[in-house]
Amino acid sequence: MHKVPLEAEIRALTGHQFPGGHYTIAHWENVLLTGCTGADLLPGGLAHPAALFHLPIVGSGTSIAEMFALGQAESDLSIMIESYEWEFFQPLQEEREYRVEGHIASAERHRDSEREYDRIQFVFDVSAQDRAVARSTVTWHYTRNTL
Repeated sequence: MHKVPLEAEIRALTGHQFPGGHYTIAHWENVLLTGCTGADLLPGGLAHPAALFHLPIVGSGTSIAEMFALGQAESDLSIMIESYEWEFFQPLQEEREYRVEGHIASAERHRDSEREYDRIQFVFDVSAQDRAVARSTVTWHYTRNTL
């Protein structure tokens, strides 16, 4: 059985900052992503909004594997998605460099009659030329002792 992290270790994740960095949605990447969604390319070099799944994570200098490790996931199967919330302040564009910063907004232990889990919320801010473009808020449950 996997060792459950101490509640204090999880709470201490609140405020964790990712290194930050830059990301550019290449045209070929937008073509593939748009094709996977079954949609047509958007006009004028606009990128498909689904790019906000991966752009913030990679652009902020982290990975899904690191996010799993930070919360001390029991396995890849122990993560339950609560939500992905996207806010767009401007449309995403191909071939435009974005600055991405990310942090853990909250990390807390939850218990109910059936299970115990840690709820960790990640917030990624995407900007260009010092103007907000988008925000992605990812909330996951790290289930404990369920596998």
